[in-house]
Amino acid sequence: MSGKKNTSLDRVLGRLDSLDSVNLANLVQRLARERGLFEDIFNTLQEGVLVITSDGEIEYANAAARRLVGVGDGELAGETLWRLVPGLRPSLGTVFDEAAGGAALPVMAREFELTYPEPRTVRLYMVPFRGTGRDAARRFAVILTDITRDKQSTAARIEDERNASVRLLAAGVAHELGNPLNSLTIHLQLIERKLKKLKLAKGADAEALAGSIRICRDEVARLDGIITHFLEALRPRPPDLAETDLAEVLAEVLRFQQRELEDRGIAVEAETPAKLPPVMADRNQLKQVFFNLVKNAVEAMRPGGRLRIRTRVDDSNVYLLFGDNGSGIRAEDLGKLFQPYQSTKAGGSGLGLMIVQRIMRGHGGQVSLESKAGVGTVVTLQFPQKNRRVRMLRS
Repeated sequence: MSGKKNTSLDRVLGRLDSLDSVNLANLVQRLARERGLFEDIFNTLQEGVLVITSDGEIEYANAAARRLVGVGDGELAGETLWRLVPGLRPSLGTVFDEAAGGAALPVMAREFELTYPEPRTVRLYMVPFRGTGRDAARRFAVILTDITRDKQSTAARIEDERNASVRLLAAGVAHELGNPLNSLTIHLQLIERKLKKLKLAKGADAEALAGSIRICRDEVARLDGIITHFLEALRPRPPDLAETDLAEVLAEVLRFQQRELEDRGIAVEAETPAKLPPVMADRNQLKQVFFNLVKNAVEAMRPGGRLRIRTRVDDSNVYLLFGDNGSGIRAEDLGKLFQPYQSTKAGGSGLGLMIVQRIMRGHGGQVSLESKAGVGTVVTLQFPQKNRRVRMLRS
């Protein structure tokens, strides 16, 4: 059926009351044929297509979607996506709470794991829309893509991709190390000349020598940080899990970054309960995750920006939400952000979010991101509670 207004069918529907029984029967047959055509089209798609309300009630699901979430034909009446995929609702953040208020909602993209009817890794892409009519309710179009086979086949391509990655990393490391190496070389030469001329370092010469040594030490420390960052991306290590208080680690990271936040004029609102359920985590890797997310948020905001950190808890998981009111991310860039060398920042390496995702998967958790260009970004970290670990997703 044409998408234009005032089609022949629209005109017929407009005078529905005046149709006789023959024309009415023809109209019903025509509508049934067009409905059948669209059903056939949607059911041939490999991607699952759902339409849900703000309460998660499923109003439509094509054959692929029913297969993925494990329901048969005719079993969707009154069914909700939240019951079929436990744990999905809280991990999607505040978007459904805001839907009732009529706020402009972001496009969302994330990955999650299904265990029923069989283990599956699924990529979700969700877009809000409103139907026609003055009182039309807010709904969400949900696209589900089964990426299980892609995940499993990734290992077969690792060797070729690794060679390309090593070359790219080497070029990046060489570029990053160039300036500090030059500086080190110059100051080491100065030290060498001073040592040849001085038998005993005293006075101004001693101070100059000490200054050169300090510069060398600082540059070496910077080199070490750059190398560590790249090696972490290249050679991830398994987490050393121990019972951990997320709020305590977060507070430590925020204290460390307090000076930078103040210098940039960024306010932080961190609301964490005094006692969150413990999780099993690697404390140092968690610091890296929190540091990267705070750094990304700060770089996305102008002076006067606000970083809001919230927590949520359900029966199985602990959630940390990092929200900023920065520049946001375009919908077409969302799906690329967890890939290496994909960055929306000038000069960015694209490794930060990739490392965050790898660490979260190593902890049996998940990371999801929702954003709207010009409004801001919310990153949600989902950690399984200590008493209920879930099977981790492979990197």
